[in-house]
Amino acid sequence: MKICVVGLGYIGLPTAAILASKGHQVTGMDVKPHVLDNIREHGASPEEPGLAELVMGELKSGNLALSDKPVPADVFIICLPTPILADKKADISYVEKGASSIIPHLQKGNMIILESTVPPRTTSDMVGGMVREAGFDPENDLDLAFAPERVIPGDIIRELTTLDRVIGGLTPQAARRAKELYSCFVTGEIVTTDSTTAEFVKLVENSYRDVNIAFANELAQLSYDFGIDVREAIEIANRHPRVNILQPGPGVGGHCIAVDPYFIIQGAPDTSRMLALARVVNSEMPGLVVDVFESLMGNLDGRNIAILGLAYKPNVGDCRESPSMEVIRILESRGANCRAHDPYVKDSGIELISLEDAVKNADGIIITTGHHDFRDIDPARILELARGNVMLDTHRVLDRGSWEKAGWNFCYLGDGKASRNNDL
Repeated sequence: MKICVVGLGYIGLPTAAILASKGHQVTGMDVKPHVLDNIREHGASPEEPGLAELVMGELKSGNLALSDKPVPADVFIICLPTPILADKKADISYVEKGASSIIPHLQKGNMIILESTVPPRTTSDMVGGMVREAGFDPENDLDLAFAPERVIPGDIIRELTTLDRVIGGLTPQAARRAKELYSCFVTGEIVTTDSTTAEFVKLVENSYRDVNIAFANELAQLSYDFGIDVREAIEIANRHPRVNILQPGPGVGGHCIAVDPYFIIQGAPDTSRMLALARVVNSEMPGLVVDVFESLMGNLDGRNIAILGLAYKPNVGDCRESPSMEVIRILESRGANCRAHDPYVKDSGIELISLEDAVKNADGIIITTGHHDFRDIDPARILELARGNVMLDTHRVLDRGSWEKAGWNFCYLGDGKASRNNDL
């Protein structure tokens, strides 16, 4: 089949390459020249194992072509970002522009598949409405479907091909036809439903995780009210055969968990009360991190603070919606001077320096991302470089005993027992 993939980001590019590897004639389209140039030169980021080789191989075979505009095709797959706006509403303008760009190329019998995460009814109302305005009946002239991804950065190829997927069609025929296409590379089970249910399912999956993280983070907040170590309490509670509480942290990041609940909330604000409260709890955590740190340090004005970790999760270089950024913003609003180090992040909008430069003359250090690399930090060496001796570990990646033995005033986030101020 001739397939046009609109948007060559972290989902569009691997999807295009995988489809090309199955013998389809795929055109990957992106409006950003530097994106296309980078793909031609490098294939993809080396952080995604096997993707660069796959892309370069399919470009060489001729099954994958690149373009800065849509081309006529049998299938159009829209893989464009849906960021969150300042008012916590979904920005679907990229999807709208992408759908608009393919309209001139549509013919009866074409299939349009939306992969972008969107609020419920976007496929039927917005995309379907645009198709209708162009003179096509989206239920009879075309097949319109929604097929969300479920991948994590760093393992995209494996997860795109092996995980179960949900595909929702505007009509049962659209769902069946989209399933046939995705069956050429998805080895997991493909479940079909209507497009609005599929949109809701995608949002529910990440909202479920957000709510469960919020519960753990609220327990961390409560640890300072009751003077207990939250991790000890969670470990004991999890001995119950039907209890499995997650571990708390400095907040929630990434483009999915920290964003998707808002897409439900905006459509039903009076009903989605638990989702809204979970977002409040998780969004409060960077502030708690700074409050705990300030209780250890005293006045933060003019203090040099080393921030270790900008990524939103361990062992990746993705900073989208990272709570580390908010920690830095709050620290600087209180007069602190922040210097950041992250062994994985390459571009964050914040200057990144070496570990030694970050901790040199630092009055205190906060580990905001649980990178495994940080486990090997020598506490004695860092103490020689630093000016102060306060360390707050928000992910418990360090061995407390070793750091205290080296002379550090060491604290874990959520350890109300060790906190100097149980009134936080």
